[in-house]
Amino acid sequence: MKNLHDKLSSRGAATLTDVELVALLVESADDRRSALDIAESMLKEFSSLSGLVRADVARLRMSEGIGLKRAERLMVAAEFGRRVAAEAGQHADVISTDRDVERLMRPQFEGMKHEECWVLYLTSSNRLIEKLRVSQGGVQATVVDHRLVVKRALELLSTNIILTHNHPSGAAEPSGADVTLTRKLKEAAALFDIQLLDHIIISSEGSYSFRKGGLLEY
Repeated sequence: MKNLHDKLSSRGAATLTDVELVALLVESADDRRSALDIAESMLKEFSSLSGLVRADVARLRMSEGIGLKRAERLMVAAEFGRRVAAEAGQHADVISTDRDVERLMRPQFEGMKHEECWVLYLTSSNRLIEKLRVSQGGVQATVVDHRLVVKRALELLSTNIILTHNHPSGAAEPSGADVTLTRKLKEAAALFDIQLLDHIIISSEGSYSFRKGGLLEY
């Protein structure tokens, strides 16, 4: 492990492999196995770093050679990374594409086990005024009151809005309930000259844009 610490000090964390990053997080003087062996087996068990990040403490601590303290250390490191990414995303002032929305919101949704729905309130030039969570629910669904979404838009003098939510199950394709919600929100917003620009679903497998999919054209 000394060589690994030397590599970190001399060349920086960006040069470390996934296995080496995890090894430095889980290393302990009490280990009978090397930290690199533990890290390699963990990445194999959880398939990737993103799989490791999405695991909870109970699942992590069951991995051979981990235990509670190191499981908590991994969770803290993952949450630290999520918060830094979310903070960086706040500086994306202008939302021009669905990719801008994904960059802004994916850190918010990463590792989440339940659905949450957020609205991005924009000016007429698509500058972000506010992002607001409007609902949270179970694994399969969340309920959104479109009237409250429009009410907040009027309070902020927002003329453009974007709806976005996550699918913890993995697939990003919209459900029938997603389509119905989008239609109701678009119709309610239009009554006040507020435009629903897009509804973007974000999952671990990718994302789905209602605008690109032609589901806003009704």
